[in-house]
Amino acid sequence: QAELVESGGGSVQAGESLKLSCTASPRAYGGYAVGWFRQSAGKEREFLAGISWGGGRTRYVDSVRGRFTIFRDDAKNTVLLQMEDLRPEDTAVYSCASGPTLSGLPESRALFWGQGTQVTISS
Repeated sequence: QAELVESGGGSVQAGESLKLSCTASPRAYGGYAVGWFRQSAGKEREFLAGISWGGGRTRYVDSVRGRFTIFRDDAKNTVLLQMEDLRPEDTAVYSCASGPTLSGLPESRALFWGQGTQVTISS
């Protein structure tokens, strides 16, 4: 049984929005920072955004800052990624991961990983 499950992916036009969800098992959620990553064809996996346990700190890469927002819904063991103004270069498989520290997530230091959800943006 997967510890992290992503949902919310799909195909939209450039300029539109999507909201991704990462729902975790209790053991993969409580006390952990959670991050979102993406991997497009032929490229390395890329860290996009992360949020600390408790939600007090967030971190974004430059390419998504101001367009993507990460937040937690602790009642549902879920971390969401609201994506606005999507561009064709945002097309990728998006996955989430949880780990002990927010600072470790950009280096993929995570304990649990989801399988990913496809996001496709057409121009």
